[in-house]
Amino acid sequence: MRTLLTDALRTLVPPREDRHGPLLPLMLALTVVTGLVDAVSYLALGHVFVANMTGNVVFLGFSLAGAPNLSAVASVVALAAFLLGALAGGRLGSRLATHRGHLLRTATAAQTVLVAVTVAVTAVTGGRVTTGVQYTLIVCLGLGMGLQNAVARRLGVPDLTTTVLTLTLTGLAADSTPAGGAAPRPGRRILSVLAMLLGALVGAELLLHGHLVPTLGLALLLLALTSVTTHRLSATDAAWTRPPS
Repeated sequence: MRTLLTDALRTLVPPREDRHGPLLPLMLALTVVTGLVDAVSYLALGHVFVANMTGNVVFLGFSLAGAPNLSAVASVVALAAFLLGALAGGRLGSRLATHRGHLLRTATAAQTVLVAVTVAVTAVTGGRVTTGVQYTLIVCLGLGMGLQNAVARRLGVPDLTTTVLTLTLTGLAADSTPAGGAAPRPGRRILSVLAMLLGALVGAELLLHGHLVPTLGLALLLLALTSVTTHRLSATDAAWTRPPS
């Protein structure tokens, strides 16, 4: 337990020589955002995901088979938006490949704009989700999550993909001491899971009480803070800004 706590603290406050530097806590913040926006998409936008594409593919199969309360159109739109966002993230990663700080700053700034659009749209309708609002949110949030996922992949911080936990959980169990492994980075992996759980929990709690705009506003705040913080920290060419070897 002490080892887990120590590793977790190092994730939140990494030592100066850590090659990922402040990327660790910044990406944990993005993982919380993922939990928030998937809570919005699933609970308020008709049982669809904007970050968890495995879930969308499964939902698409269910809906094509005639399962109730699922929309094939919504799943396809979410998948298309995510892929377009990932494409944009890949192009951005190629342009800013030499400086991870500038890459994360630019990506989170773009996400901030996309989520700001969703906040404005839902605020205008008073939180009422019409068909137009539903698909506007699916597209904007899907674009943002695709962008985030592609950029997280380019940043190359182990166990912090910010949108996918399957491999993280697999590694936590398969690489553990009882499994005969070396148990690398258990604290970081646990924090990644807890970050998404926290976002989903807070998002669901707000949404179940009818607070769609505040939920999106909280995601917007976290993205804006991440972008501003990254901008300040990436003003230099510190070791963590260089591409992972």
